[in-house]
Amino acid sequence: MVLLNDYGHGGDVYRHRVRLDFSANVNPLGTPPEVVRAIADSASRCAAYPDPYCTVLRQKLAAVHGVSSEQVVCGNGAAELIFQFALALRPKRALLPVPSFSEYDAALQAVGCEVCDFPLRREEGFAVTEALLDAITPETEALLLCTPNNPTGRSIAPEMLEKILARCRAAGTWLLLDECFLDLTDKGAEKSIIPALRDGDRCLVLRAFTKLYGMAGVRLGYVVCKNREMLLEMCRTVQPWNVSAPAQAAGEAALDCREFVARTLRLIAEEKDYLLREIRALGIRVLPGDANFLMLSGVPGLCGKMLEKGILLRSCANYRGLDEGDCRIAVRTHPENAELIAALREVTGHA
Repeated sequence: MVLLNDYGHGGDVYRHRVRLDFSANVNPLGTPPEVVRAIADSASRCAAYPDPYCTVLRQKLAAVHGVSSEQVVCGNGAAELIFQFALALRPKRALLPVPSFSEYDAALQAVGCEVCDFPLRREEGFAVTEALLDAITPETEALLLCTPNNPTGRSIAPEMLEKILARCRAAGTWLLLDECFLDLTDKGAEKSIIPALRDGDRCLVLRAFTKLYGMAGVRLGYVVCKNREMLLEMCRTVQPWNVSAPAQAAGEAALDCREFVARTLRLIAEEKDYLLREIRALGIRVLPGDANFLMLSGVPGLCGKMLEKGILLRSCANYRGLDEGDCRIAVRTHPENAELIAALREVTGHA
C-alpha cells in the first residue's frame, strides 16, 4: 500500500461529501465548450505520441506574449514546471515570502535547498514591500514570488516588480514569478512582467491554463523565459511527452476563447463585490485581494462547520504565517455565492 502525504491543496472533493466546492480557485463558468470539444476531438489521435515540443501551442503562446516560441516551455501543469525549475537550478539557498503556495517550498526542499522565509506582515495586508529588496543578496540564488499571491490574493505593483527584477539582476538571483492568477484580475495583461524581460535575464514567468480556463483536470502550464541555458536545462529534467495530446489541443483552443474570458472577468468583478459586502456584514474579516478568491480571517473552526453543510472551503492552517482562523474561498456564480452566504449566516449565528 502506498502512503501519500496529507493533501494540502483545494479541490479535495474525493474524500468528502461536497455539494459546493469553494476551495479550488477555478473559473466559476467551468471549461469553455470549445475546449471540451477540442479534448473530445483529440481522442481520435490518441494512438499517436503527442508532439514533444508542443510546437503549435508554443507558437500561439509566443504570439500572445510577444516573445519567440523558443522562449516558451510547456509542462504538465504549473506544479511540474516549479519542480523542473528547482531540478534545473538546484539552488543551495532560496528566498520565499510567506504565506504562499506550498509547492514552491516542496520543490526547493526536494533538491536539498535551504529555504529562507521572508514573512509578509498581516498588519500590512500581506503586501510585498520594499523591505524585500534588502533580503535579496548575492547569496540568494533564487527568489520565488506569486502575483496575485495565493492565498492572500494580493498583487505586487508593477513598479515594485520592476525594482525586484532590477535587484535580482544586480545580485545574480534567479526569479521565479508565478502569474497564474494574473489574467483573472482587472487589466491583468498590463501587469505582467514579461514585457520588461531582457535577453539572458535570470527570470522565469510561470503561467497556467488551470484557473482561467477551468482546466485543472487537464494539467497544462508554461513558462516564459529569455535565458536559453535555463530552458535547455529544464527540458533535460523532464520525461519525454510530458504534455498529452488532449492537453495541447485544449490549450490551443483555449487561447481563442476571448469572449469567454471577458465574460469571466465581468462575473468575477460583480460577484467578488457581492461576497465582500455580505461577508463583512457578518463581522468576518476579509482581505480584499485582486484574484478570483478571498481570504477570511478570525473564525476558527469555520471550515469544519461549513463542511458539515456540504460546502468545502480551503483551510489556510497549513500555510506558514497563517493559522486555524484563516481560510480561503473562491468566487463562484451568484446562486452558489448566495448559498455560501446563507450557510455562513447560519454557522456564525446571523441567520
